[in-house]
Amino acid sequence: MEIRYLNYFVVVAEKRSFTKAAEQLHISQPSLSSAIKNMEKSLDLKLIERSTKEFRLTEEGELLYQEAKKLIRHHENVLNELENVKKSGVGEFSIGLIESSMLWLPDLLNQFKENFPHVKVKLLEVLSLEEVEEALWNYEIHLAITNQFIHREEIETAPVYRERLVALFPPQHPLTEKPYIHLSDLAEEPFIVSREGFQTREDILKAFREVGIVPNIQFEIERFETATRLVEENLGVTMIPENYVKYAKSLSANARPIQDFPLLRTVYLAFEKNRYLPPTASGFIDLVKNYFEKD
Repeated sequence: MEIRYLNYFVVVAEKRSFTKAAEQLHISQPSLSSAIKNMEKSLDLKLIERSTKEFRLTEEGELLYQEAKKLIRHHENVLNELENVKKSGVGEFSIGLIESSMLWLPDLLNQFKENFPHVKVKLLEVLSLEEVEEALWNYEIHLAITNQFIHREEIETAPVYRERLVALFPPQHPLTEKPYIHLSDLAEEPFIVSREGFQTREDILKAFREVGIVPNIQFEIERFETATRLVEENLGVTMIPENYVKYAKSLSANARPIQDFPLLRTVYLAFEKNRYLPPTASGFIDLVKNYFEKD
């Protein structure tokens, strides 16, 4: 089946009208209707329910619609990859990343550029689960470095490493006199946490719930950089990945481990299973796995 016929069907399904779909596709309505009927004949399936006045896909039509969208996106992606190679002789490699990955990613990118010196690398911050899924779905990125586990069959989410979350306090805060703290120590503190949609927020609030504490949330943020800045200005306390503290170039806030309820988060590589991944993407995945297997 030609890709253009799948595109015809997708447009009809989304416009819910042969007339509007024909206008968008710049073909006549009879030609479009004939193309869809020929699809049904070749598949020996009824795709659109025509017995009612309301436009409705059959169960088979809905399945074809969902799968056809994926095939069209995959087809466009391959054409784009080939066009990039034709123009420059190389291509592009796009990575979606969370903020804390920039602590180790430059080291890996140096190794990557040794293997693929002429490849153009695009880095895109994708922080929330919705952003990660949308970037993968729209082919904005080849893969994502994320702390979100994606529960979708078509996406591979492979664990890379785990890291602790630690509490971060302003300079001279009384709790920094302790070598470690308990979650109960944070019950009355003005708390800074990621906004809704971020896995780190869910992990932190779940820990508080399990020990029976409702945190005093005063600020919701997107970036750890913002959280640490607020802490340094004595506006509250927060929890951030231990590696963020470890590799920070300048940080006046003080971190303390949490003893009674150690919080861990997993960082993953996520990519679409059925999408064409260029050798650059496979090479990068191998570099990441080897890098953390050594630790």
